[in-house]
Amino acid sequence: MSGDLSTRPPDLRVRRNPTARGALRGWVLTGIAGLGFLIVALVVAAYFDAAFGVQASLLALAAAVVPLGIVIPTFLWLDRFESEPNRLLVGAFLWGALVAAVVSALLNTTAMSLIEAMSTADPDAALTTTAVVVAPFVEEAAKGVLVLFVWWFLHHEFDGITDGMVYAGICAAGFAFTENIQYLAQAWTEGGSELLTGTFIARCLFSPFAHPMFTVLTGIGIGIAATSRSWMPRLLAPVAGFLLAVLSHGLWNLAAVTGGEGMVVIYLFVQVPIFLAFLAFVAWVRRTEGHLIGQFLRPYADVGWLSPAEVAMLSSMPHRREARAWARANTGREGLKAMRAFQDAASELALLRRRMSHRAADAHAIEQEHELLLALRDRRAEFVGLPAS
Repeated sequence: MSGDLSTRPPDLRVRRNPTARGALRGWVLTGIAGLGFLIVALVVAAYFDAAFGVQASLLALAAAVVPLGIVIPTFLWLDRFESEPNRLLVGAFLWGALVAAVVSALLNTTAMSLIEAMSTADPDAALTTTAVVVAPFVEEAAKGVLVLFVWWFLHHEFDGITDGMVYAGICAAGFAFTENIQYLAQAWTEGGSELLTGTFIARCLFSPFAHPMFTVLTGIGIGIAATSRSWMPRLLAPVAGFLLAVLSHGLWNLAAVTGGEGMVVIYLFVQVPIFLAFLAFVAWVRRTEGHLIGQFLRPYADVGWLSPAEVAMLSSMPHRREARAWARANTGREGLKAMRAFQDAASELALLRRRMSHRAADAHAIEQEHELLLALRDRRAEFVGLPAS
């Protein structure tokens, strides 16, 4: 834990800009990642053009955007208390849409070819085996590794189950986007508008959360590991989450290849209840995060950095909205901007203190804590119309 919260170093100021070296390194890494994604995107576009033609690919792309308008806002809503950096969310989406999709396609195709070569059975058996057994492992690993990467290398941006679900869901939404383009373009090419409509209804309207629900299980496992002190949950929770993701994905693919009444039964009596449970769990996680924010902000209220009323406001999303409306009415757009920054800093502070409670607080964490406290002080002065200290 941190030291005395009432200690307010007079010479410490909020760092508003990174060092030149840090900024340069960030730009270099962003440029490299952007170039890599661009190259993969060109490869994917060339494949779709060669396989289905420009017209079918563009039509499929337009249709595949529709479920994104359902899925992405859901995970952004879950992420409202302490929003993840936009660059990481965009990176997660691109990883799913480009890297995970391409790697999965290559490995699945290779596996199916090997199964066909080693078996004299009906070629359809190789397709079924790949869809039900191989693809779930390959695809969930390709998506889940992104969440694992964020936890392992960017642990300051990873605070637990909520973050695990958000990164997993956004990444899986990207993966489903590319996969939907392929299936929709193929449907148009093989069956025209009738088959395209049926595929759109089945994939984009009836099951837009399929891939996100699978990968979220991996994200939950990694989120549990991120907040555990014991080595056993840190090791076993991600593995258990991944295996559950693979199992649920395999069952879904089994229903798809079975078709007919079997798929309807599995969809109505298995997938729909799982989806409703998923929505309930998402709502519960968001409420729980609000309670955690209140819990870890109370020590700051005890020593005067925050008031009890501010803690109550910060731990409730409806109260946060009321506070933003009040700030705008009181000090205009600048006040609204300051209130939003105040709320974001408070959430980051609460989750930082939570991380500090799970491990020894190093000098960087303590310095970050002081910076956030001073940011709260300055933003408060702005939305109440006083000059910052």
